[in-house]
Amino acid sequence: MSATPHLLIVDDDRELRQLLPQYLSGHGFRVDAVADGKAMSRILETGRFDLIVLDLMLPGEDGLALCRRLRASSRLPVIMLTALAEETDRIVGLEMGADDYVAKPFSPRELLARIKAVLRRTTDLTDRPEGDGHTLVFEGWRLDLARRELHSPEGVLMPLTGGEFDLLAAFAEHPRRVLSRDQLLDLTRGRSASAYDRSVDVQLSRLRRKIEADPNDPVLIKTVRGGGYLFAAQVDRQR
Repeated sequence: MSATPHLLIVDDDRELRQLLPQYLSGHGFRVDAVADGKAMSRILETGRFDLIVLDLMLPGEDGLALCRRLRASSRLPVIMLTALAEETDRIVGLEMGADDYVAKPFSPRELLARIKAVLRRTTDLTDRPEGDGHTLVFEGWRLDLARRELHSPEGVLMPLTGGEFDLLAAFAEHPRRVLSRDQLLDLTRGRSASAYDRSVDVQLSRLRRKIEADPNDPVLIKTVRGGGYLFAAQVDRQR
């Protein structure tokens, strides 16, 4: 990530496109804002961005479809803006690969805190010196913490969203230990998480579909009734 993170706001609300760049620029960010998916695609071809704030309800191609399309070719962090009353939309947004969501109406301070938290999660490890990273190995899987990559036992690079990677890293860093949902929220999202945040549930379901032979009968990430979840594999560290 560059010294001055570059953000892209995608929202058809003209007032938000004016106010958010002013506010976020005052907190050390470069910010561009566009109104729809077509403009988003054009600007992504010409510039490098560190995070996208993407509204769910957009004219033409909506935010869910745009997020799905982004995830097919990019791991660029995405924060979804959703309607306050529609929890289903927020969950579907996470299912499409969003890293976080902010419910409208929101305060700029809340969005700023979420942006900083997502950027911190996605850059803390990749900014380490090359020799300082390490890889966690379990059941043939290789989780490269420096490159933020997961390779299957067959050597195939598995696509993970930022949230999925953080969740798997939290499990692999604490193997054979029961972690409650609140502990997982603290480990992956810290103070930006709320008591009713369901992102762990969604990301856990997605993660199981990617690393378990049978997601309905998981052997790596087990549910402990009344306690939380346990990463059952033995984990070895490799420098």
